[in-house]
Amino acid sequence: MSRTDILVTAGELAELIARDRPVHVLDVRWQLTEPDGREAYTRGHVPGAVYVSLDDELSDHGVTGRGRHPLPSGSSLQQAARRWGLRSGVPTVVYDDWNRAGSARAWWVLTAAGITDVKILDGGLPAWTAQGGELEKGWTTVAPGDVTVRFDDLYHGALPTLSAEELADFGGVLIDARAPERFRGEVEPVDPVAGHIPGARNAPSTDLLASDGTFVSESQLRKYFAQLDDADVGVYCGSGVTAAVAVAALYAKGQAAALFPGSWSQWSGDPSRPVATGE
Repeated sequence: MSRTDILVTAGELAELIARDRPVHVLDVRWQLTEPDGREAYTRGHVPGAVYVSLDDELSDHGVTGRGRHPLPSGSSLQQAARRWGLRSGVPTVVYDDWNRAGSARAWWVLTAAGITDVKILDGGLPAWTAQGGELEKGWTTVAPGDVTVRFDDLYHGALPTLSAEELADFGGVLIDARAPERFRGEVEPVDPVAGHIPGARNAPSTDLLASDGTFVSESQLRKYFAQLDDADVGVYCGSGVTAAVAVAALYAKGQAAALFPGSWSQWSGDPSRPVATGE
């Protein structure tokens, strides 16, 4: 994959819509402090965009022992994707309004399920409005789609993953995409234990974004991840959401990376697992 396989600009999306080219647009607004984005969606969204709930449709809280945001099954995702109107052969653009977390999660989940041509709106909703894009209010409904999910088990789907057990023998570089103070164990606002997985390196997902919320340039990504060239890379965060931002950034620079979906919430939930603090 390359940058153009992962990201689409607001101008490119506007051109597709203006030319009446077939494209699905999904609004995946989610924040740690405001996980339900429905109200924000109804106040204004990209015209034609369908709301997607990260907590309810891109996660399966019926699964235990796999962290705060376990991956959904392929069958449940296919039902949701058809509700969103996704059709085979039609590209999909996903966006959010907070640090690319929601859109990166959607990109990862849909791609891992085997759905092709899914791209993140670079810069999110702010990029859309900054280039003059209009907003539509209310709730958008669409006709059911026909998209088919190829993998029912997303933990073994089209994108690589790491399990907690596999991390014990992982010989590559493990990246922790959380904020530095959480990595060091100085604060932990969500999970019961503070710290990080021993041996992990901190690379906050926000470091990968410019001041306007777009991903930094390809040259900057290459420089930032220079020490990872030719290495096997695994990425985790608090619950597998913002780690997807780092995974997307690595793919955008042409390097594959495996996601640990359960992330720190799964790792720290087992008291027998070791915990490190500090740098």
